[in-house]
Order: sequence, then C-alpha cells, then structure tokens
Amino acid sequence: MVGATPLEGQPPRQVGLDQGKHGLLLRLLLALVLVLSGRLFWLQIMEGEQNRVRARENSVRVAPSQPIRGQMLDRHGDVLVSSRLVHKLYVWPKQATGPDWQQLRHRISTLLGVPEKELEKRRASFRAADYRIALTDVLTPDQTIKLLERSDELPGAEVGVDYLRAYPHGVTAAHVLGYTSPVTDQELSNLASQGYQIQDRIGRTGLEAAYEQHLRGQWGGRTLEVSANGDVQRPLGEKPSVPGKDLQLTLDLALQQAAETAIADYAVGAIVAMDARDGAILAMVSRPAYDPNFFSQPVKPQAQLDALFRSSTLPMLNRALNPYNPGSVFKVVTAAAGMESGKFPPETTLRTTACITYGSHCFPDHNGEGFGQIGYEDALRFSSNTFFYQVGVGSGSMALHDAAVKLGFTKRSGIEIGFDEDPGLVGNEEWAAAGRGWAEPGRTPWLPEDMASASIGQSVVQVSPIQVARAYAAIANGGWLVRPHFSSLNPQTGEPMDWLAQRQPVAFGPETWATLQRGLRKVVADGTGYGMNSVNLPDVSGKTGTAEDNSSHGEDHAWFASYAPSDNPEIVVVAFAANSPGGGSVHALPIAKAVMEAYFKS
Repeated sequence: MVGATPLEGQPPRQVGLDQGKHGLLLRLLLALVLVLSGRLFWLQIMEGEQNRVRARENSVRVAPSQPIRGQMLDRHGDVLVSSRLVHKLYVWPKQATGPDWQQLRHRISTLLGVPEKELEKRRASFRAADYRIALTDVLTPDQTIKLLERSDELPGAEVGVDYLRAYPHGVTAAHVLGYTSPVTDQELSNLASQGYQIQDRIGRTGLEAAYEQHLRGQWGGRTLEVSANGDVQRPLGEKPSVPGKDLQLTLDLALQQAAETAIADYAVGAIVAMDARDGAILAMVSRPAYDPNFFSQPVKPQAQLDALFRSSTLPMLNRALNPYNPGSVFKVVTAAAGMESGKFPPETTLRTTACITYGSHCFPDHNGEGFGQIGYEDALRFSSNTFFYQVGVGSGSMALHDAAVKLGFTKRSGIEIGFDEDPGLVGNEEWAAAGRGWAEPGRTPWLPEDMASASIGQSVVQVSPIQVARAYAAIANGGWLVRPHFSSLNPQTGEPMDWLAQRQPVAFGPETWATLQRGLRKVVADGTGYGMNSVNLPDVSGKTGTAEDNSSHGEDHAWFASYAPSDNPEIVVVAFAANSPGGGSVHALPIAKAVMEAYFKS
C-alpha cells in the first residue's frame, strides 16, 4: 500500500535475513551429513572386508624404553661407575612359534653362526612378563651390522638397545660401589608397583643398593601398531624414559687408588680414610676384593660364582665394616674409662712390671720387663700392657663398656652401605652372666682373665675398622662422634643432608680428651709409631696395635690408627692387616703412612 510504513521498532526486511541464515546452516549441515555418510559407507561397505582383515592382523604392543642408570662420580667429578650401551637380538613372542619361527631361527643361526639349539633354548626361557624374547647375549659390532642390514629377512626379530653397568677402575672401591644384577620374578611381584620391569637391574650391594632410587631412573615406552608378522606398522605414541640421577661421592679416586696400592701385598685387610671433622669417607678398601664388572657379564660361569660366594676367603665381605680383635688401638678406650670413672684421673701414674697375675695367668708387658712408673701419655707412647691392665681391672667391665659405647663401639656406624655391618662386641659382666651369646645364663661368669684381656683389646673385644676410625675422629676433633658417609644426600629421601648436624657429642671431660691427644702425639713423635714421621707429612698422632686372632687362632693382626695434622686434624686413617705377624708398627703403619702421604701430596 502506498504510504505504508514498517511496524514500530522493527528494522526493515529482518524476516528475510533470518530466513537466509537458516537456509545456509541447513545446507551446510546436510553437506556434512552426506560427507560423513559417504565416508562411513566407503569404510564399512567398499573397504569393510579389507579393514577387518587388517584389524585381525595388526595388534598394539608396548615396547618399554629402559632408562640409563645414573653415574657415580668421585669428589672431583671423576667417573667411578657408568653405563655402557649394548645391543641384543630380540623376537616378538608371537613370531616364536610354528613354521614361521623355524624359518626365522634357521636364518638367524646362519647369519650369526649361533646353533639353532641355543636359539631354541633362549626361546623356551620366555617368561609371561617378557614383552619380547632375547635370542642373544650382547652382540658384537659386526653382528649388529649384519642383523641391521638383513632386517627385512628377519620378520618379527629386531635389534634392541640395553644398558649394562660399567666399573672402569675394576676392583677399586668394589665393596663401596657394589654391583647390580637382574631383578628376579619374585622381587618383581613386590617391585612392579614401584615401576620396575622384568628387564630391570637392581642395586645389590654397596652404594648401588643404598642409592637405588636415586640412580635407577624411570621407564618410558613406545606404543606400536605391529602386523601379524611382527613388522611395525606405525608408532602410536611415546613416553620418553627418565634417566637416573648422577651421584657425587666423598671418595677421592686418587687417594682410593693410593690406598689400594698400599695394601696390595696383604691378602686380608682394610683401610678407612675419613674426614675427622664430619665423617666424609675419602677412601675405603677391603681385601680381598672382586671386580663388579663380573656381574655385568651376560654369562657367569659357576666356578667364578663359587669363587666369590663360597670361597673361604670371603671376597664379598667388606672387612672395613666387620669386627676383629683390635689389640692396643683399643687402649684409648681403657684410658677414657679410667679417667671418666674417676678411679684413675688424668694425672695418675702406675708402676709397670714384667707381668701381673689375674686369675690363673700372669699377663705380661710386651717388652718383658715393664716401663717403670708412668702415666697415661707414656703408657700410650710405649703401649704398656701392664699399665692398662691395672686401669681396666680397677675401673671394671661396665666402665670400660660404657666408654666404648660412647665412642661408637658395639653399635652400627650409620654408614649408607651398612646393610651387613657387624656391631662387634665389648664383653662385660652382664654379657657373661647372660651366657656370652652361646651358653645358658649363669653358666659363664665374668673372669679376672676376661677383664685383663679386654683392657688391651684382646679376647672378648671385637671392633671394626670403621668403628676405630669414628673413635679416633672423636679424639681428633675434641669430642664429636661423626656419622661416616659417602654422599651429601640422604639415601632414603635423596635430599641434601647436613652431616655436621648428625654428629653426637661424647660426654667426656676436656682433660680426658687433652690427655688422649697428647698421648697419641707422643706415640708418633717418640714411641711405637715413630716410623710414621716423614718430611712429607705434618705432625701425625696415632696408635699401633697388635692383636691375637681369637676367631681363627691364626697369626696376629696388625693395626694402626692415626690422624693429622695433630693440632688441626683433617683426616683419620685406620689400617688393618689380618694375620700379619710382626705388629702394627711393621705392617699397618706403613700402609697408613702411604695413604697419609698421598692425601697431603694432593
């Protein structure tokens, strides 16, 4: 109509615009439906049978990706333990059956020169938890190249990567570093929840075991679409493995090697070199030793396993953490017991003689005549037995035991590798009354002979080199019992550890410490430890020891315990040579001296 106007508030031609938009959306939706329907028709009808065959033939497999284990480094960053990459030939389990397996086995045998019987034996060792079967041990470079070049002729087989632990310095620090070996089926049932796989290797001893969680890393994996004949069709996804963390140790490789050389001529023995201030282990040697690389070998001959685990020489035993009769190095404990009991104060002097009778035996002084009227300092200097018999017997077994406990004896040191550490023994009246660990209570009373022997570290006293090192460190630093350690990290949490805060005060009076320090300095300055003096060394304090072997009734043990510099101690060195007749000054002292000289030369 002429003159007509739009309704009030409504824009012109709005209805027409809305209808146009709706039409466009409907056309787009219809086109999308047609495309999807067409694709579905093509996949299900036109290619349906082909896709069904492909689905039956293909499967999804997860190929775990092994993490590389962390290195161990010495305090200067030198490598002590690492890992080496190796190659092995694997086969998918599905391809290890029937005629296809027979053909594959024959081809591999021909290519590698490996008997088919050996390949069949490997196939038969397949475990349910294995995602693939290892047909070979470590391949040589030539074998690896051959297999890679002919891979298209070996359907279902593949060259895979593995990592083996490597100890570049062989037996050096073997008992400290430890070794790894494959996880067992039984262990896996408990460890699978922690991410362990059947192909894992786990730390068995030493720092490999103590810092397992820090070193091991986390497995990754690849998800693969694999055809029926074992060919990888395409990767579906990958989660990279997480390498283990490196572990820097307090060990000094050069000092460790010097210590190994110093004790090389002794069949059985130990050395502990430790920071007197905080307990950091600078070197630790145990003889006899073993090569941890043996445990990375794919084949371990039974004869060699027997030599390690069944030999009477016990090469797997860490002598630094196991107890022996200490002899005169234990006299510092008797001296502390006398002074702290109040019965023999620091200014005490006693008459020493050729021998003193206790019970049915006359206990001699080592020079056969005694040293006259002497005090603590000269008694340590000359290592007078009859002086310490009197102090020990007069103080009593419980005072001696109490002083020993305060100095760290009769208990484990707390060192990270102390899984099999033996706390040793300091016999006393209560222990004897309880049966001495082998008899009925009340049948084995404490005897005067026991007390005399204990006073000079014989018979009923057994201590380890690490315990002696802790005790002498406490004397050196003026009263702090340190906790020995190899790393700045807590082995349980992996967090940094304040090892100075781990020290424990030893409740001895200041004059007790001062008397012991003066006496031990005299031992080296002009006593039984005189051979320790050298133009290459600062003033050294120490104590010689010669002990009967009450365990096997063999030749005497030789000990030397020392620290330096005397006025501001940095290092404690304890040397032990088992069944080495001649005394601590003849055998153990030169060992300790060589270690001291190596330390102060660096």
